[in-house]
Amino acid sequence: MNVVYLFLESGKIRLPFPDRYNPPLFGSMIRGGGRWDAECRVFVFGRDTGNDHFRRLIPGVPIVRIEEGSPHPPEVLGFIEHPVEQERFMAASSKTEPEVAPNTEAQISPFSFPAPPSLPEKFSDIWRDRLEAELRSRKYSPKTRRAYIYYNSLICRSLQKTPEEIRPADVTQFLALMEKDREYSASALNIAISAIKFFFRHVIKNDDITERHRPHQDGRLPVVLSKEEISKILGMEKNPKHRLLLMLVYSSGLRVSEVVSLKKEHIDLPRKVMHIRLGKGRKDRITLLSEKAAHFLEEYYKFFGIEKWLFPGQPPTRPLSIRSAQLIFDKTVRRAGITKKVSIHGLRHTFATHLLESGTDIRYIQNLLGHASLRTTERYTHVARRSVLKIQSPLDTIL
Repeated sequence: MNVVYLFLESGKIRLPFPDRYNPPLFGSMIRGGGRWDAECRVFVFGRDTGNDHFRRLIPGVPIVRIEEGSPHPPEVLGFIEHPVEQERFMAASSKTEPEVAPNTEAQISPFSFPAPPSLPEKFSDIWRDRLEAELRSRKYSPKTRRAYIYYNSLICRSLQKTPEEIRPADVTQFLALMEKDREYSASALNIAISAIKFFFRHVIKNDDITERHRPHQDGRLPVVLSKEEISKILGMEKNPKHRLLLMLVYSSGLRVSEVVSLKKEHIDLPRKVMHIRLGKGRKDRITLLSEKAAHFLEEYYKFFGIEKWLFPGQPPTRPLSIRSAQLIFDKTVRRAGITKKVSIHGLRHTFATHLLESGTDIRYIQNLLGHASLRTTERYTHVARRSVLKIQSPLDTIL
């Protein structure tokens, strides 16, 4: 990291973190008021955080401040100062970064776990390879494989015990530390339990680590956008590739992993349907294709000469990355002036809620979304407008 970039946006300052992991710097950022966004791999600070604060956190490294929408050139700070501190900082930044568990709702970095990542690794490559082989033989997804390897490595490193030395009481201690010291979400704790249980049952063949009481899931309601906000988002995006991507996520209720994996052969324009191949749970399904999206697709095919991937990435032989799709949405939402804390997955929530509000049977919505259980779909009844649910406030009956 030769230069630190600060991106000044509405209400926050983003500081991308280097690809190479520096434990002291990471801890300094946390103590300095930074919130780690594991998905975007950035620290987020308050918009009023001053320059001097960042110069104390990152001594001796030049800082470039880039203000969104500003006509002025970027401001450069500390370009020639503290050469000794900068050399020390650069040396520390050369350490290899440990693996990160994917898709935990906690949004708390594994690096901030109380056990320092610099402790000796106790989860050997032999156990790692055996665990991965067992997961691959059962066709677990790459994300699940990474998560299971990560949590088993973390418990061994945190407790400084090899897998053979770990007992049920150690697992309890590990989970308690996760919840108490860094407030991991219930989802993250459940993933950790599943990972450890799988490893000990199927790899080590040790039945001592059995099923345990799992934490209750966090009862969070999905963030839903209004039709006016959807219209503003789609109207703000002028890039046809990006606009089509957002249009399909909303109009068909797709997951971000599903939309970036779409191929031309998955689209049935005459029947106005899309085939989702190997979605969550390795299940195929069919979902609807709106008339407007179908018309846009026809023009899109002609203009871009699409042959395989609907949204080619870099290189074009590969699809657009999930992270790129997320950034496209985040950037468009900011430009549209929408202040709700919503991710691209919020378009899928909005699709389901708007269908429910229009009177669509909830079982049809379940099939379109690819939910295995109706209970998962039923949560949208909690955010649908009361006019659809035929509920009237008692206040409206007396005034």
